[in-house]
Amino acid sequence: MFVKICGITNEEDALLAVAMGADALGFNFAPGSRRQLRPEQAREIIRRLPSGTVTVGVFRDERPERVIEVVNSVGLTGAQLHGREPLSEVRWIRQRATFVIQAFTAGDPNLASAANGPADVILVDSPDPGSGRLFDWKLAEGAPGGIRLLVAGGLNADNVGDAIRRLRPWGVDVSTGVETSPGRKDATKLRRFIQEARSVGDVVEDDDRPPAVTDAPYDWEVEELTGH
Repeated sequence: MFVKICGITNEEDALLAVAMGADALGFNFAPGSRRQLRPEQAREIIRRLPSGTVTVGVFRDERPERVIEVVNSVGLTGAQLHGREPLSEVRWIRQRATFVIQAFTAGDPNLASAANGPADVILVDSPDPGSGRLFDWKLAEGAPGGIRLLVAGGLNADNVGDAIRRLRPWGVDVSTGVETSPGRKDATKLRRFIQEARSVGDVVEDDDRPPAVTDAPYDWEVEELTGH
């Protein structure tokens, strides 16, 4: 089970999440976000992380050229597109980035055709991203098979196991659910969340349901990077 800790705002939390076993860290560059960072702030954090740490820049309706500029200047591993970027822009960014996560809000009718797009990972979030509010998981069941599905939106250590059992995602993404306040992570919450996600994920992988696998080009070797 892939675990991404999003909304990283400081070096202490970044190192803590890595030490707890997170597979990837998310840095938010979307204007108006309570966890927004300037590229130079993220660069200073990332340069102090262990080599090989997977880092993701979160953007919302940003110009494609700017997305790639930030990814390259900060030294990010990939980009997460969290707005309503048209398919042409997602494709343009994917051609220039190592990997792309494309986010959809729960219930978005476009989610059903997400497998036809160029993104490597499809994220399903609540209609109010970053709020920490849980959404009706039935709205995520419209995601097509054969994709790497990353689930976010109101997850915490108490409900992530149920989400994994219900949706059988490739990974989970959390921010508010492991915080004491916006942008400040809590060690105990982080540990519990990652342990629960991994524990239930191992059980789910051992059952009879085949894992979600995509035949689309996928250059980002997650298994090699994370060991999971």
